[in-house]
Order: sequence, then C-alpha cells, then structure tokens
Amino acid sequence: MLVGVSEAALLATASLPNASLFALFLAATAGNVLGAVVNYTLGRFLTRFENRRWFPVGPANRQKAEMLFARFGQPILLFSWLPVIGDPLTLAAGLLRTPFLVFLVYVTAGKAARYAAILWAWDAIVV
Repeated sequence: MLVGVSEAALLATASLPNASLFALFLAATAGNVLGAVVNYTLGRFLTRFENRRWFPVGPANRQKAEMLFARFGQPILLFSWLPVIGDPLTLAAGLLRTPFLVFLVYVTAGKAARYAAILWAWDAIVV
C-alpha cells in the first residue's frame, strides 16, 4: 500500500461540504480493517504463495514482523496501522494462528485510534 493514500482520501472527503466525520471514520476504519483481514487470511491459509509477485509481504518483512510478534505478543497488533510493518504484522498474526477475535479487537482498536486522531486533528485545524 502506498503510504498516505488513505489519509489523503479521508481528508479530501472530510473537506467536502456536509461531510460526516463520524461516517468517514467508520468507513475508513472498516475498510482498513478489511484489508488487514485479507492479510491475516493470506498468512493463515495461503503462505504457499509467499514467493509470488502479488503477495503483499516479502520474506524479510515477514521475518521482522514475526520477531516483533514473538517479543511483544498479540498487543503489537495495535500498531498494525503503521506503514511498512503493519501489513507484515497482520500476515504474521494469521501465520502464528492468533485467534481471529483477538486479532480483530487489537487491529480494529489500533486502526480506529489512527483515524480518530487524524479526523480530530483535521476538525481542530479546519474549525
């Protein structure tokens, strides 16, 4: 994923007249969590395709993510919103068989906090 694209789209939409920041928050969070679920599923069931060009995480990033996961445990998924390391973390969660509900809670909390902070800052600056 290109860094900053979702944020730019979110803020561009937030600048439209009558934009509902809450609806934008829900849509951005849901969309980003859905992307993380795709990575989790790839890690859980499709790692045999890891060397394919379309696979979202390379071996080096996967190894880094697994080391972080081993060191900090499941709460590291709160940082799945971070560029570069977020996708490998969600893939590693699937690979390491993190229970899906636990995965979903941590990932949703982290990604929701990110978009809430972005929209809060936007609202504070624009108003």
